[in-house]
Amino acid sequence: MSAAALEEYCGSVFWNASFLDSANPDLPVCVEQTVLVWIPLGFLWLCAPRHLLVLCRGHGKHQHLSRFYLCKQLVVGLLLLTAVAGLAVTLGEDNGPGREDGDTKRKAGVFYANPILYAVSWILVLLCQEGVRRREGRVDSATLFLFWLLLVICHIFPFQTLLREALMEEIPNVPRFCLFNVSLGLKVVALILSSWADIPPETEELVKKNPEIGAPFLSRITFTWFNSIVVNGYKRPLVQEDLWELNEADGTQHISQRFHSHMQVKLTEARATLRKRLQQIEEKKIEDAAPETELSNGLVKGVSQHVLMMEEKDKKEDKKKGKKDDKKKEEDYPQSWLIPTIYKSFKGVLFESACFKLLQDLLAFVSPQLLKMMISFVSDSAEHAWRGYLYAVLLLLVAILQSLFLQQYFQRCFVMGMQVRTAIMAAVYKKALVVSNDTRKESTVGDTVNLMSADAQRFNDVTNFIHLLWSCPLQIALSIAFLWLELGPSVLAGLAVMVMMVPINGLLATKARSLQIENMKFKDQRMKIINEILNGIKILKLYAWEPSFQAQVEGIRGQELQVMRKFAYLTSVSTFIFSCAPSLVSLATFAVFVGVSSDNVLNAEKAFTAISLFNILRFPLAMLPMLIASMVQTAVSRKRLEKFLGGDDLDSNIVHHDSSFNTAISICDGTFTWDRKAEPILKNVSLDIGRGRLVAVVGAVGSGKSSLISVLLGEMQSVKGFVNIQGSVAYVPQQSWIQNATLKDNILFGSPNDSKRFQQVVDACALTPDLELLPGGELTEIGEKGINLSGGQKQRVSLARAAYSHADIYLLDDPLSAVDSHVGKHLFDRVIGPSGILRDKTRILVTHNISFLPYVDEIMVLVDGVVSEVGSYQSLRASKGAFSQFLDTYAKEENNKSDFCEEGGVVELIPDGEDPQADCALEDAVSATLKRESSIRRSQRKGSFKLRKTNSVKKLEDLGDSKKGQRLIEKETMETGKVKFSVYLQYLRAMGWGTSTMVFVAYFIQNIAFIGQNLWLSLWTNDAEDYLNMTYPAWKRDTRVGVFGALGVAQGVFVFIGTLLLANGSVAASCILHAKLLHNILRVPMVFFDTTPTGRLVNRFAKDIFTVDEAIPQSFRSWILCLLGVLGTLFVICLATPFFTIIIIPLAVVYYFVQRFYVASSRQLRRLDSVSRSPIYSHFGETVSGLSVIRAYGHQERFLKHNEKTIDENLKSVYPWIVSNRWLAIRLEFLGNLVVFFAALFAVISRESLDSGLVGLAISYALNVTQTLNWLVRMTSELETNIVAVERVSEYTALGNEAEWVTDTRLSEKWPEAGRLQFENYKVRYRPELDLVLHGVTCDIESTEKIGIVGRTGAGKSSLTNCLFRIIEAVEGRILIDGMDIASIGLHDLRSRLTIIPQDPVLFSGTLRMNLDPFETFSDEDIWKVLELSHLKEYVVGLEARLHHKVAEGGENLSVGQRQLLCLARALLRKSRILILDEATAAVDLETDNLIQMTILKQFSHCTILTIAHRLHSIMDSSRVMVLDAGRIVEFDSPSNLLAKHGHFYSMAKDAGITAEDITAL
Repeated sequence: MSAAALEEYCGSVFWNASFLDSANPDLPVCVEQTVLVWIPLGFLWLCAPRHLLVLCRGHGKHQHLSRFYLCKQLVVGLLLLTAVAGLAVTLGEDNGPGREDGDTKRKAGVFYANPILYAVSWILVLLCQEGVRRREGRVDSATLFLFWLLLVICHIFPFQTLLREALMEEIPNVPRFCLFNVSLGLKVVALILSSWADIPPETEELVKKNPEIGAPFLSRITFTWFNSIVVNGYKRPLVQEDLWELNEADGTQHISQRFHSHMQVKLTEARATLRKRLQQIEEKKIEDAAPETELSNGLVKGVSQHVLMMEEKDKKEDKKKGKKDDKKKEEDYPQSWLIPTIYKSFKGVLFESACFKLLQDLLAFVSPQLLKMMISFVSDSAEHAWRGYLYAVLLLLVAILQSLFLQQYFQRCFVMGMQVRTAIMAAVYKKALVVSNDTRKESTVGDTVNLMSADAQRFNDVTNFIHLLWSCPLQIALSIAFLWLELGPSVLAGLAVMVMMVPINGLLATKARSLQIENMKFKDQRMKIINEILNGIKILKLYAWEPSFQAQVEGIRGQELQVMRKFAYLTSVSTFIFSCAPSLVSLATFAVFVGVSSDNVLNAEKAFTAISLFNILRFPLAMLPMLIASMVQTAVSRKRLEKFLGGDDLDSNIVHHDSSFNTAISICDGTFTWDRKAEPILKNVSLDIGRGRLVAVVGAVGSGKSSLISVLLGEMQSVKGFVNIQGSVAYVPQQSWIQNATLKDNILFGSPNDSKRFQQVVDACALTPDLELLPGGELTEIGEKGINLSGGQKQRVSLARAAYSHADIYLLDDPLSAVDSHVGKHLFDRVIGPSGILRDKTRILVTHNISFLPYVDEIMVLVDGVVSEVGSYQSLRASKGAFSQFLDTYAKEENNKSDFCEEGGVVELIPDGEDPQADCALEDAVSATLKRESSIRRSQRKGSFKLRKTNSVKKLEDLGDSKKGQRLIEKETMETGKVKFSVYLQYLRAMGWGTSTMVFVAYFIQNIAFIGQNLWLSLWTNDAEDYLNMTYPAWKRDTRVGVFGALGVAQGVFVFIGTLLLANGSVAASCILHAKLLHNILRVPMVFFDTTPTGRLVNRFAKDIFTVDEAIPQSFRSWILCLLGVLGTLFVICLATPFFTIIIIPLAVVYYFVQRFYVASSRQLRRLDSVSRSPIYSHFGETVSGLSVIRAYGHQERFLKHNEKTIDENLKSVYPWIVSNRWLAIRLEFLGNLVVFFAALFAVISRESLDSGLVGLAISYALNVTQTLNWLVRMTSELETNIVAVERVSEYTALGNEAEWVTDTRLSEKWPEAGRLQFENYKVRYRPELDLVLHGVTCDIESTEKIGIVGRTGAGKSSLTNCLFRIIEAVEGRILIDGMDIASIGLHDLRSRLTIIPQDPVLFSGTLRMNLDPFETFSDEDIWKVLELSHLKEYVVGLEARLHHKVAEGGENLSVGQRQLLCLARALLRKSRILILDEATAAVDLETDNLIQMTILKQFSHCTILTIAHRLHSIMDSSRVMVLDAGRIVEFDSPSNLLAKHGHFYSMAKDAGITAEDITAL
């Protein structure tokens, strides 16, 4: 529309420059009536369709009409009336009685159009507000709020025009004046109403749990809804309960489902591509193979070419091998699907955030233009003052908009980062549940936990800044364009400097990448060993092997620090380049600009506009290399994740569920293997088991019994054949898997609670007496890996879990091995056998126990993976086959062998009358617990629950007393409140005081150089006025350029020095802190490990050490630079406009309070984050170790849900932390914007006395301060948050240690020569607050005596051995070995001279040789000799690497029997005079047991041997037997004398069916 048409439409002038060219400007009325009306209405019409759609769909829920809603509609209704009234006034004026007859001039079109436009718009607003009300979950509308805001702003101009008219002369048109003011008033009311939330009653409950749902638009963009948490956090430390519920879209379930659906599609595509690629490679191989064969044939013919042939072949083989390895590494998993999946899953948020980023980037370039106008305004005193104020206000407005857009962008990016991390964590967990055994073998539990923690976190970090990939180039391009406008082609000089930086940067990034990969490798290795150390700490202590493992860890740590140091040096070089970059760029540009022609004079406008553009340039230039480095790290993580997530799943079709079979279990000619490439374990197996049958599987160690169970569970790969199972399965593994939950939850295992059935199962599994003893009964919390239950109890809980589940088929993998014969008999009778509670179910029982075989329906004999015989007991005995021999060998032995006492709790209670100590106090549950020696991983110590039946009154009293510290696993301590200053000092001390001071000084000088450079520039620009119409002297020009350049280089040099020093200091600090932590953890007493979950310790070594290594140095450097930057800025502004000092005080106060409020909450949220992270990893570790059980019961879905819950708990503290950063940033940026505003305002006020150079300097500095202020608080907080890692590490370096390892008391090489043991009134307890476990034990054991130690569970048998090794220290009394008090010698001197064969064979990953002799003190010859003695030589000779055969984590690749024999070999190697056998043969089949017993008899004949008996039979040939009861020795004599006495021992022997004749026979 042309201006003329508009003027006709308005009836007045549309635009005339003279309107603004006065000291008192105003807009023309026509502009106010058209443009200012159309802007807000246009916005409304554009946004309305969204709201109207809801009405059109019509199925929005009709929510109730709130008063608030009615008020809003009423106001719009009144506005509609004012519009109608406006139209009526126009019509009245045109056609009413007041018109003079001759007046044909009618009102201009605008007076008709505007009221009609408004009326239609108001109707539209009424409909929109109804649409908003009907939209589910909406409490207000952003578009309507913005519409009202625009409307009010646009009405301010006509309002002031009317006001001026009214003040100067009388009001020309009273009705219009009144109507305008009324409608303006209503619009302001509508604006206020639209800024509040209208919360429907059904949402109120939700809003209490999550205020964000009920936050109106204004509150959402300024994050005001978050205030309550901040205030709470300031008043008192936040706890998990203070945190709000998550939005549904941020919940793990929602994210995981979305991610998974996209992942399936992309992964399928990637797998197809992989198959194609592998096919091509195969084809190529076949092609290449043909000519090669010919060539080698040709060469063979000429004998003289023999040497040549060898060389050729070697070269080729090497090349091929190299290529093969590379290809294999590169190409055997689906690639390049993870990033597209992430993009697909989160593209909505990605685009939203991109829009905000784009707007913010564009606005960033408006400020320099305003600055330019401001400088020209100050230097031109003829300009009207209002322009200056306008520029100041515009600067403020632009800055506020920039802040709002930036924070919305950040909020979205960080939440997206959090969602990506969540999606990856959930995906890794989901994958772990279905992963095939091949993929499982490739990565240890540690590696997989690393995928969840480190790699997912990497993706999180990169997603936060992903938009910089396009934003940085855009900012660089725009800056250069604007600079060209200012300085012309001389910008190209600056540009050239920048371009030169790129290849240098690329080079550094490539180098950084290789270092990063190397670093990850060392980290993984270190964590693997630490994991093993923590899991096998008991063994390390008993064997005194800690120094060897400490050296291993420190070796790897040394290499890791070496890489870190290189990485830090690289960083310093790149920092040097990037801190020089801005000043070099501006130097090159200015020097060329003034050097090209003497007409080019640098004035303030040009220089400071250029400087502020260069400042904008600094950010993308500094961020790009960081982003590239970060993407490099993520690329490594991407590969690891793609490899794991793209690995094969367990084939769910191995086991069929075809209901047409009339058997419960069928295997037809099946051959099965664990690994496609390996030999099959089970060959040609065929079996059919009818419904309700009880089938026993027997065979020697390693014959494939457990593998058969694995086949039925679908865990093995099928080479051929077919498995069919009908019905659901319950599984009891050989090594019981117990969750960290209550005992009841462990048994229910997700099934609904039926108390009658529960009681029946508990009785049948002989758990009732244990429940009476546990502090919380069935609700007792069981520690990680079942640490506070004995082996037998765990096995019975595992069996109870199976019995409680309503399954059709029960797979029982030797559940009776860990329990004694009574309990075994009880379990067989009541649970498994023909009259047990499972009698109608199909049961497969793997067993070594011969006594149950006559009662089973069918027996299956396995020999070397082949089924040799199947049939009933009678028929197999008659057939005289393998089974018959098996029986004949062991029958006699088994008759005599019968155990008297189970390790988990005796079932038969002693009646009150017969109890020799009826009034002894019931043990405190925790002392019981602590005397427990942990489960599978931590070699078990044996039980400590005495099942004494004292009268119930007594029991109640005791329980009252024993409540002290009932929880076994202490809750993780979490520091609250401010981080103590001493923690910072501790870190600086570790860095070295000298280094710390020098770092600060270097950065300080750099900052002075920076300020100096800018002041020098401001002086330089003033030359433009001094030499206005004169020639600019060349010497002056050269001086200006030279000094400017020198100061720029000085900055770079000092930053380089500072960063280099900091790098060295931080590596030193990392080294010291890790060494202290490791040193101390290896020296804390065993009790600590029993009460601390491994996950928590691993967290210290993984997450916290990672923070100390990488995060702290980074945030420390940023913090110093930010602090100095802020101080420098304020100094310069005050120098330019002294008025500004007045403002500093109030700003500083506000700043201080915002910062304190924020830091208090933020720090606590970070702490909650790290505390709530541990359970994610603990639960994950637990899941991986119990995978086969979870899969067998089909509970994957339940565990997935639990994992989602644990991650959600963590997100509840992560999400508020993200919001708290935005809350802070928006407040600080407003402060920064005020700094800019006041700097500009004071410049306008005092423009008479200021030169333009200083104004330019002050405002360009102020523009920079916003970001720096924000960063300063962020860095302060981040430093506080990260320094918590030092606090957590030092918490564990301050733990109390055991006694010294080595003392001044030196022992002779051969001590103990005789091996004589004396206990003198020995008393001991596990922890100060607990009761005594041994009550004054006194005895004398002569040299070479063989002593058997027996006693009911909890009598103190294991405690006795723990005392010998000083795992627990005496309260009173002493132990003498060869007359020497063991308390006077170092722990290692003592432990290395005694030998124990523990009950649980613990091996470490490494070579076989390392497992036997970690200090490498023995020759290979010695080692072969002991392997021969321990019957392992033949096995080891058969291995490819022999002694250097790699043992898997926990010895998984050896059978339990082989592991036990290796432990025997360890003992043989040590040749000490005192040997302790801790029920060493409890978990071994009879064959291995025999081997061990024979070897011990022969090889240790000259030693003193103490045997803790599991089977009475094994100690009937002892010289003497010690009978313990409740920590006292009640009998101590030769077995025959004890039997004649008819005391404790006699009753045990009678129970076990042993008589005096048996002893004579022996």
